[in-house]
Amino acid sequence: MDRLILFRHGKAEAESASGEDFDRRLEPRGLEESLEIGETLARLGFSPDLALVSPAARARETWAAAEPAFPNARFQLEPELYNADSGTVRHAAETAGKGCSTVMVVGHNPGLQELTVRLLMEGSAPPQLIDRARRKFPTAAASVFLIDANGRPAFDGLFFPER
Repeated sequence: MDRLILFRHGKAEAESASGEDFDRRLEPRGLEESLEIGETLARLGFSPDLALVSPAARARETWAAAEPAFPNARFQLEPELYNADSGTVRHAAETAGKGCSTVMVVGHNPGLQELTVRLLMEGSAPPQLIDRARRKFPTAAASVFLIDANGRPAFDGLFFPER
């Protein structure tokens, strides 16, 4: 894996019809933001070969909204990504990313935000960038990292939806 994209699901409803967190769906704003960030990433050349997606409804809908921007991406549901911590997210991406150039993970906070901050720190990003990511990683946010041959990250982009 040469590049990792961490993509938080779009804005979701507060409660699902079933009452289960897993079943929460995207609000209209969440669909729009997911589409916007997908198009922005694609326009900048950040296109995944593989998208690892949490099976939660809001993550699947985020990928469905962004997927048209990435016509060549393979998609894979990863049950372990549902509310995963940063270590689980990183391990899933590294494992699935063998033989891929770019891997995208579509999942949840706090795991994606924590991993973003960790990768920024490992890559010696400027302190103000680390602080920005630590303070806020909103719905439909995406962070992008180049990964060198030794697994070391380098910051390549941080994208928040227009509000």
